[in-house]
Amino acid sequence: MRILLAVAVVATAGEWPMFRGVNGSGVADVAKAPVAFGPSTNVVWKTALPFGHSSPVITGDLIFLTGAEGGERVDAGRGDKVRDEGGKLFTLCLDRKTGKILWRREAPRPRIERYQKVNSPASPTAATDGKSVFIFFADYGLLSYTKDGAERWRAPLGPFNNVNGHGSSPIVYKDLVILVCDQDAGSFLVALDKNTGKERWRVDRSEVTRSYVTPVVLTPKSGPDELIVPGAYQVTGYNAATGEKLWWVRGFSWQPKSLPVMADGVIYVHGWEGGGEAEAPTETPTWTEALGLYDANKDGRIVQDEIDPKMQKSFYLLDLDGKGYLAPRDWEFYRARRAARNTLLAIRHGGRGDLTGTAVVWRMQKFLPNVPSPLVAGGVVYLVKDGGIFSSVDAKTGEILKQGRLAGALDTYYSSPVMAAGKVYLFSQSGVGTVLKAGAQWEPLAVNDMDEPVFATPAFVDDRMYVRTRGALYCFRAE
Repeated sequence: MRILLAVAVVATAGEWPMFRGVNGSGVADVAKAPVAFGPSTNVVWKTALPFGHSSPVITGDLIFLTGAEGGERVDAGRGDKVRDEGGKLFTLCLDRKTGKILWRREAPRPRIERYQKVNSPASPTAATDGKSVFIFFADYGLLSYTKDGAERWRAPLGPFNNVNGHGSSPIVYKDLVILVCDQDAGSFLVALDKNTGKERWRVDRSEVTRSYVTPVVLTPKSGPDELIVPGAYQVTGYNAATGEKLWWVRGFSWQPKSLPVMADGVIYVHGWEGGGEAEAPTETPTWTEALGLYDANKDGRIVQDEIDPKMQKSFYLLDLDGKGYLAPRDWEFYRARRAARNTLLAIRHGGRGDLTGTAVVWRMQKFLPNVPSPLVAGGVVYLVKDGGIFSSVDAKTGEILKQGRLAGALDTYYSSPVMAAGKVYLFSQSGVGTVLKAGAQWEPLAVNDMDEPVFATPAFVDDRMYVRTRGALYCFRAE
């Protein structure tokens, strides 16, 4: 069995190069971090920003973010889905010391894709290798700029078939920029040359439907580096250099949103979606049975007017390729979605092929987050669920060590937890920032209010914390 070289990955001083820092770990290597903060507390600077949910990434004295400006958010006619008419997309670079906007570059926007009301057209977080920055907009594709703002290359991608809008962020691996493009039809994983923008490899992922995940890189003691990619119904490991599929674990949740974390040779990955809370899978008719129930004209298809009236309003969610009727693939994924259970998996790394029956150390099905990624450090897995339910879990056994509601923060959470200087930082949608003393028996230290919604995940460098709210980026200093 192969063992991971590192017990945990932490952000090095002066660098926070992708979503949640180095390799997405969410653990900052800093000696100090602020406990008390807010619009008028321990503020170094504040800079107004255009709308967007992307999190700050940092290299040296530069901060990169994205945003959308102008346009009108209008109902797309599909429940809580909207589209943004006529707005512009921007990449911004700020001076880390002063907050001054050094440059902003407008991206092409050849189309306007729908997205969920709590999403934005600028949700994916940038990635940087210290020399350049790499940006993804679902309404265009991937772009790269130098640190000084000169455009290096453009790589159009899409259009995408994702009813909630995209949320996956790019990562940099050696000389590659890698992006997960999961969607209801035509899912794929792609790697571009970071210097030229030319495609180096592409992997079909038609076995999964939409997700909003960002991959991480696992470096084993022997063998190739691996991309760990959660997806609808399974978690997969790929050769990071070539895209070759190496192993997979089935029985995962539908529509995952968070990235995996790793420690001591174990991968921790979770997924949650409404309808997956029950312990037993939901029984759904087979395709043959469904035809007998709904196919009134016996043409081998099911159209919206034929299906159960309770399902007609959400027919667009069943019709994955948008053809106006249901075919066997649509129905089989509907059955898979109904059978999927929310779960947190602890997967022992090592092996090839289907590892479903051998690699799962433990699984947990309750008290799971919707969007926030898990955090692991010091033998403890930390989770924050909507409603402000915070849990510490034994990383070896899956036993809940302590659980409680966060006082003053009984809210929805989109920002992921981050650890800095022995403290865990959590931001609710309404902008309440909770600080906890890390540990199996965690303790509350402070509750702070940003007075604005927060969807982004904070970044930590040196003794500073960088928090993006609905309309600004703040820099806070440690007391």
